[in-house]
Amino acid sequence: MTNRSHAMRGLVAGAAAAMVLFTVGIGAASAAGAAPSGKLARHKNPAVPPNINATHATGNQAEQTIAVNPTNPSNIVIVSNDPSPGPGLFEAYSMDGGASWVTQEIATGDGVLGPGCCDPSLAFDEFGNLFFTYLLSTFPNAIPVYLSTDGGVQFASIGDVPAKGKGNAFGGPGKHEKNGASASDEQERGSFADQPTITTGAGSVWVTVTAGNGHVIAAGAKVTGFGGVGTFQPTEVLRGHGAHGDYGDVAIGPDGQVVLTWQYPTGREGPAKIWTALDPDGLGPKGFGKPRFMTNTNVGGFDYIPPQAGRSVDAESNLAYDRSGGPYNGRLYSIWTQETPNESNNTDIMFQYSDDDGATWSDAMRLNDDSGTNSQFNPAIAVDQSSGAIGVSWYDSRLDLGQGGPGDTDGVPDDDAQVWGTTSVAGGQSFGSNFQISLGTSNSADAQNGVDYGDYTHDAFVDGVFYPCWSDNSNSTGDNPDGALSTLDVYVATVG
Repeated sequence: MTNRSHAMRGLVAGAAAAMVLFTVGIGAASAAGAAPSGKLARHKNPAVPPNINATHATGNQAEQTIAVNPTNPSNIVIVSNDPSPGPGLFEAYSMDGGASWVTQEIATGDGVLGPGCCDPSLAFDEFGNLFFTYLLSTFPNAIPVYLSTDGGVQFASIGDVPAKGKGNAFGGPGKHEKNGASASDEQERGSFADQPTITTGAGSVWVTVTAGNGHVIAAGAKVTGFGGVGTFQPTEVLRGHGAHGDYGDVAIGPDGQVVLTWQYPTGREGPAKIWTALDPDGLGPKGFGKPRFMTNTNVGGFDYIPPQAGRSVDAESNLAYDRSGGPYNGRLYSIWTQETPNESNNTDIMFQYSDDDGATWSDAMRLNDDSGTNSQFNPAIAVDQSSGAIGVSWYDSRLDLGQGGPGDTDGVPDDDAQVWGTTSVAGGQSFGSNFQISLGTSNSADAQNGVDYGDYTHDAFVDGVFYPCWSDNSNSTGDNPDGALSTLDVYVATVG
């Protein structure tokens, strides 16, 4: 959740013996012990990978992040928002490839983890270190960063990234107010830190966030090995035309170079511009250059579409580098959301790549291959660093024609969603046909959580297995304790 609703807001199977293409043992576990769900028999569509409900808890778990340990791919960790009374986030981790899960509320403020609001972000590195950040419920202009060396069981603080700006915590009508799209330009720039993202690569860990004054900022730290993490360098604040914005991402290249992305304006239906900035030597002395315009989008920061009618969507620009050492090593990938024509609700997932660290980009390619005009939104991208393969997933309303059937829950067109995806083993120059990932069909309005599916989702891709992760209230696996078309649980699938 972000300031858009701060009060709540070549594929080879083999990650583990249980993770074979479209063959997964589905189970559930809690901190109190294992409780197999026995719902594999409910999987009736052989074209869809088996879905695993990782949280299987009451209440809404949404706006999730996932990380898979490259040193032990059986270790999967998911964290999501958890709008139960009081501060906190919801964690689910597995040590057996998703066959069973330990679930727990974390970041309640009672232990090492500060009181959590929202916007969690996770990243494993090549050594097996797991890094974690999120927004605190007190909305201070500092982003906490934590480290786990036991696969997500426990976390230790490794410092804060300052993100101070002017204004009080809420400053204006953010998206915690449903009609915040009429916010002033001051609110559009932001008055509190928002949407942190953490990523790893090339012996470093980086965090980016929108600072309290609306500037895009980032900070990095050196990683020397398992448990060997240095202190974060001073926060770098982007300057120059285009340096304000939000809903961004960060990627680390094979030589330690770092690229940020974000969009601006952030407060209305659009149009907006998507920007990038490069730090060519990462932890070295050069710092980030001036912002560089990447592309135009009709999706603003508060673009209301039928499947996110209460929450709205942003363009959700995301980045990923190829560090595999293969033929596309050093290629930078970008995904984002377009709407054509503007205010049509016909949103599409767009893809571009760059071979010069974002100085120039390929022509934009539409990834969703449907022929209709329904909505696609909240894309996520991951690169398998063992092969260079790319995986992309997104929420997709293509099958909801309002005429009943598997893509429609209520007879209303374009307000239900499934999760679809595609992969590329050609460096993004071509992609395979889209495939359905979620077995069921969800309706975010039925969750009544004030945030719909949230602002974003994250995926993972490790050792030939792609891990799409999403919020779902279809109850397709039969183990959502609140039942179908009620609250959201977090699901994951393994595609290999």
